[in-house]
Amino acid sequence: MNISVKEAAHFLGFSEQYIRKLIREGKLPADRIGNTWVLLWDTVLNYDGKEELVTTKIEDHPRRTNKSTSINCLSFFSGAMGLDIGLERAGITTHLACEVDKSSRKTIEANRPDMALIGDIRDYTSEQILLAAGLTSDQVDVMVGGPPCQAFSSAGKRQGFNDERGNVFLTFIDRILEIRPKLAILENVRGLLSAAFTHTPHEMRKHDEYSMSVDEIRGGALAHIVERLRNAGYGVSFNLYNSANFGSPQKRERVIIVCSRDGQELPFLNPTHSETEAYGLAKWRTLRDAISNLDGANHEFVKFPEKRLKFYRLLKNGQNWRDLPLDLQKKALGNSFYAGGGKTGFLRRVAWDKPSPTLVTHPAMPATDLCHPEDLRPLSIQEYKRIQEFPDTWEICGGLIDKYKQIGNAVPVSMGHAVGKLITNALNGIMDHPPQHFKFSRYRNTCHSEWRYEYLMQQTKVKTELLAVS
Repeated sequence: MNISVKEAAHFLGFSEQYIRKLIREGKLPADRIGNTWVLLWDTVLNYDGKEELVTTKIEDHPRRTNKSTSINCLSFFSGAMGLDIGLERAGITTHLACEVDKSSRKTIEANRPDMALIGDIRDYTSEQILLAAGLTSDQVDVMVGGPPCQAFSSAGKRQGFNDERGNVFLTFIDRILEIRPKLAILENVRGLLSAAFTHTPHEMRKHDEYSMSVDEIRGGALAHIVERLRNAGYGVSFNLYNSANFGSPQKRERVIIVCSRDGQELPFLNPTHSETEAYGLAKWRTLRDAISNLDGANHEFVKFPEKRLKFYRLLKNGQNWRDLPLDLQKKALGNSFYAGGGKTGFLRRVAWDKPSPTLVTHPAMPATDLCHPEDLRPLSIQEYKRIQEFPDTWEICGGLIDKYKQIGNAVPVSMGHAVGKLITNALNGIMDHPPQHFKFSRYRNTCHSEWRYEYLMQQTKVKTELLAVS
């Protein structure tokens, strides 16, 4: 899909003159058609402008305070530190952050300057990590992190664990097994539940001689991770959790893997809210609860292209493109109207009295719009912070797009707090189980026991099929 310079300027929050400057300098690829520049949506969406907007380099440094704490944590792939803020609220102190993103490093330095800060986990041995944190391995109570799962992404080559160069996931597991904290927490996207250990490109599967291998079974990557941790003596439990069940004004689903050095499978996270007030819990929090008192804020936000605004003028709180007349639906979506899928993110005004949809790293992407319930604009940085539950005083550094990315990638603070309560309970020998049969997400077979049964059934089926053709 092509867009104009004007639309790119609105989208990125730059002037049209600055967009043309980036095109001339080769920093933003574009094609010239007659006297007009056109840009690909993907190019604009992936442009982060960091070389223009992040000029101060934050150097790695050790912890700058020797203050002792009761529960010590090391944080990896820390981002804007939503998870860590939640842990702090449960009484856990993060002594070291590991992050490579320049804007995120500025955010960490601005808010927690005394915390040790290191870069690429692959450049640090366990001994160097402990030295930077000012801790011995015996003093590390918990290691937490949400490693990127790029090696399994459908957008890439999907080489899985064969892609050692880009795969920091296994390095994180290595560091856990070397430092051996009492507990380890891994956070990731739902796709981890179904990611294969290895991946064969679709074009190669069309060959007559192709047959699926055991390593291509859905869930093989997670099975490998769990096996490594269990072989090292860690008990492993996990589930897919909706953050709205823990007090977040947002429906955001994340896999949380809990690993215990004593070999126990720890309980699931304990919910504080439910959609229907089941089990005597509070009702889900809403967007209105989070942002309604931000009226006087100085909002920072990207802009929608004008051609999209004309449709938003016709939509009300909680509506989307399906609420337009049929002829306008076709005009608004173009060729996407005839594509498959639910297309629920197109031309979407978020609803006041429901939790927000999952925040994305840019609120004006065509297929995942997040328009304010009433105003003609996307959700702002200040609203993003409230929805992800960052304190208003928490400084998010970098350019406008960098800020959206950091907040959009974060773990909701209330989910981090739920993880923190599980950690403190476990370290104190308390097994606080959630209500029986509580529905943590909208999907089935997502907890470790049900997931493992389904995975083993797939494995048996593939092995039987391979024996039949051998």
